[in-house]
Amino acid sequence: MEITLKGDREFDEIPSLRTKCLRINLNENIYGTFAEIGAGQETVRQFFRAGGASGTIAKAMSAYDKAFSDAIYGIEDDKRYVTEARLRKMLDHEVNLVEERIKRETHPNKMFFAYANTVATIDFAKKYKGHGWVGIKYQVDPDQGYNEIVLHLRFKETDARLQQETLGVLGTNLIYGAFYKYNEPKKLLRYLYDHLDKDQVEIDTINFEGPVFDNVDNRLMSLQLVKNGMTDAVMFAPDGNNVLPARVLYKKNILALRGSFRPVTKVNMDMYKKSYEMFIKENKVDLEKTQVIFEITLSNLRAEGEIDEQDFMDRAKLLCSLGQTVLISNFQEYYKLVEYFSQYTRARMGLAMGVNNLVDIFDEKYYRHLSGGILEAFGKLFYKDLRVYLYPMKNEDGTLTNSENLKVHPRMKELYKFFKYNGKVVDIADYDESTLSVFSRKVLKMIAQSDEGWETMLPEGVSNLIKEKSLFGCETEQAYLGE
Repeated sequence: MEITLKGDREFDEIPSLRTKCLRINLNENIYGTFAEIGAGQETVRQFFRAGGASGTIAKAMSAYDKAFSDAIYGIEDDKRYVTEARLRKMLDHEVNLVEERIKRETHPNKMFFAYANTVATIDFAKKYKGHGWVGIKYQVDPDQGYNEIVLHLRFKETDARLQQETLGVLGTNLIYGAFYKYNEPKKLLRYLYDHLDKDQVEIDTINFEGPVFDNVDNRLMSLQLVKNGMTDAVMFAPDGNNVLPARVLYKKNILALRGSFRPVTKVNMDMYKKSYEMFIKENKVDLEKTQVIFEITLSNLRAEGEIDEQDFMDRAKLLCSLGQTVLISNFQEYYKLVEYFSQYTRARMGLAMGVNNLVDIFDEKYYRHLSGGILEAFGKLFYKDLRVYLYPMKNEDGTLTNSENLKVHPRMKELYKFFKYNGKVVDIADYDESTLSVFSRKVLKMIAQSDEGWETMLPEGVSNLIKEKSLFGCETEQAYLGE
């Protein structure tokens, strides 16, 4: 019997890698293959070293040569190898082989799986740190369909050998979690970092599919990635599915709008449409390579206290219903958002914002943590090929505030003039004056008090979505209002 001492506290004991591998190896029904490309056979090595692997591992392979890889898995349309499409082909191919070669009649209790990764580690010049796709396709019941967990990772370490070892640990955690933590997907996410540190690897996309994940919303899982500090930003396409930010943003002209969008109003959409019309007319902007992003920061989601996941889902659904791509980020300051975009593109970028947001940008208190203060932040923000499109604000006396008459702190006045006169800040002139008095908080208050007329303040169709019981029933609507 285990000894406990007075004062001991309970805590989650993290199983060792060997314990995780051994538990799977000793289960006589778990059986499958490992296919690893680009970073050695680091994951399967953990299982071989743990012992008892002969009853678990059907095959381990690394199709390093491109010709061999193409012969086994086919050629991708884009001729690339480190892609989600490649990973899924690997998983499907390996599962099909197991099904063909191991007959169900003689092995009725076998739960088949295929683990795969396709990875590019850091290059010799250490210019590109490396990234990869990792996934598992597996059963938890021989009479049940297959489940899938697919994720994208970015290495942070600057040594190829360390990256390989990190991949092996992450892969082991994924396989163990898939079999033994699938009923708690939020915990499964956290357990992916067992024996790892967040400064070793970043997970920026994850998707769960299959019968055991029927009730899992992948958008909520992506939100967990940001909440848990596993990544700085996640992205949803208009269809509501998770997408890899690099795929959406690569070499694109980016126009971003930050807001609470609680709910999205006519003023939000007018700001978007008018700034977009100006942005695509810029001489350095390619219409065919332009991406609009509606961004919500984690600090915005926390504005009412702890993050309300239902509130988050409601905002995401409304924006996606309007055909927008949504970014959830951990960037409180704008310069961090621009730095993030700069990882993927050097093309011109635009930020559409209201007067209050621009005034906040020129507030020194947000940059005290930087050694170079506000000048360092502005160097990162405006050094890039960036332009701010400013939406005017209607004051209580009926006058308008725009870039010509807005007031910043006296110490910032000359700095503001510099950016203004160099064309970094431009006014959105062709705005809809009828929307200037529309504010999200005003709409929410009207809905809460059952006032009439709030529907006219929202884009077409949004009020219907809020009212639809199938999406926001009575209880859900109250949660949406933050009550």
